[in-house]
Amino acid sequence: MKRLVSLFLAGICTSAMAAQSPKNIIMIVGDGMGPAYPTAYRMFADDISTPQVEETVFDRHLVGMASTHPDIDTGYVTDSAAGATALSAGVKTYNGAIAVDVEKAAVGTVLELAKKQGRKTGVAVTSQINHATPAGYSAHNVSRQNYNEIADSYFDDKVDGKFVLDVMLGGGWKYFDRDDRNLIKEFQQAGYQYIDEIDKLDQAQPGKPLLGLFADTGLPWALDYASKQRLPALTKTAVSQLENDKGFFLLVEASQVDWAGHANDIAAAMWEMRDLAITLEWLEQYVENNPDTLVVLTADHSTGGMTIGANGNYNWLPSILTELEHSPLEIAKQVLPSADKVKLASTLLKFNLTDEEAQLVLKPTEQKALTTAIKQIIDARTITGWTTGGHTGVDVPVYALGMGREKFIGHSDNTDIAKQIFELLNAK
Repeated sequence: MKRLVSLFLAGICTSAMAAQSPKNIIMIVGDGMGPAYPTAYRMFADDISTPQVEETVFDRHLVGMASTHPDIDTGYVTDSAAGATALSAGVKTYNGAIAVDVEKAAVGTVLELAKKQGRKTGVAVTSQINHATPAGYSAHNVSRQNYNEIADSYFDDKVDGKFVLDVMLGGGWKYFDRDDRNLIKEFQQAGYQYIDEIDKLDQAQPGKPLLGLFADTGLPWALDYASKQRLPALTKTAVSQLENDKGFFLLVEASQVDWAGHANDIAAAMWEMRDLAITLEWLEQYVENNPDTLVVLTADHSTGGMTIGANGNYNWLPSILTELEHSPLEIAKQVLPSADKVKLASTLLKFNLTDEEAQLVLKPTEQKALTTAIKQIIDARTITGWTTGGHTGVDVPVYALGMGREKFIGHSDNTDIAKQIFELLNAK
């Protein structure tokens, strides 16, 4: 009898928990962040003075894995647009689709539902704010390449008469200040404050709609900022601006994990992962102080086929990555015009080049080729391998913390993540 009573009471508690709806939902997409990336980051962040490899913030909140394929007629490997549509709307679609189905009809997103419920909404990304992932939550278009149309829709398309986004932080000058239209001025005239320097985000007026654009397209690599980070600042500001009695929905994207994968750039990749890790560590504390908040982090796909250990060498040596102060791109920019390329490259890479490495630096006559040579040197030194400059079809990790995290435990499809968030939003 006691056991039956206990089971009955446990059932009541479970049902009560299931009915709870988080006031705030923060969805994070580590674009391109397949399972090799958080594994590599654990080694990158390892304290080599201790005998163990310490867990990271990712390890603390891993709850499952998710499959990522788009509409099956497209194939088994998704792009970011179809991936974003699956994660935002729970719908499989064709590659390139922005929150439209295979018939090119608009599909509702979790962010739009949150807005209809009276919650504030925002995006904080390191790409341009009209790139595939933020657009997949905030717009509808038959092609991710229609950047100007997507930017226009942020102003022109309304949800119940309101702008779809209260806060927009990332890059995008190129698309918001054009010869044919100045969306920045239009948003300002509509009551939005505008900031164009990350260092001035602390000047934002609390509670007032905010547009912040900090680059022509995507932001510079994290490695090329003095602080080696920018996503934490974007996220903290977005949360601060969105907080209100009715709650909020925020999309955060570590956009350039993907760009590093496409570029086969292990140095940029690890520092982008660090940027994301610091952001997630801050959100850990935010959830502790605001237990009615849910944070879900996953990837839309994996990029680059990155391998820890390559060419039959059973090792990976990330220590040189931790010493870098500039990205391979920035190193190439500085080295190319130098009178002593080998000496400067050795200084910036923080190790002496071998004769073979020196020849790789001396041969290129243009920046792109020199950047590639520097990445090749770093790959060989760290024993990093890559299988592609594109996406792969592997499952991706899922992380969750806060109210409702239990809904994301286990293996799922990417569309299930959106469906669970819809369910939590509708449970209020």
